[in-house]
Amino acid sequence: MANVISDETMGYVGILAKLELSEEEKQAAKKDMESMLDYIDKLNELDTSKVEPMSHVFPVKNVFREDVVENGDGGEATLANAPEKRDRAFVVPKTVDQ
Repeated sequence: MANVISDETMGYVGILAKLELSEEEKQAAKKDMESMLDYIDKLNELDTSKVEPMSHVFPVKNVFREDVVENGDGGEATLANAPEKRDRAFVVPKTVDQ
């Protein structure tokens, strides 16, 4: 194990994470964090010079389509059943007093 985490660092991480850990939990978390850092070091040993950088594992394509109006806005049909309408809008009771 090349990476060693101090008790002070564990205390600081506990404060940042707002965790109250017992001594046993601190030691277990410390051991886990050291293992994670060792694994990251192991990954950094890999030669990735011929690997193209990517943001996703799978290819990402644009899923958006053109915004095309096909049936019109339907405004007249929508307002056909309105009890009261004015200027292509519904008339509703006032709900806020000024």
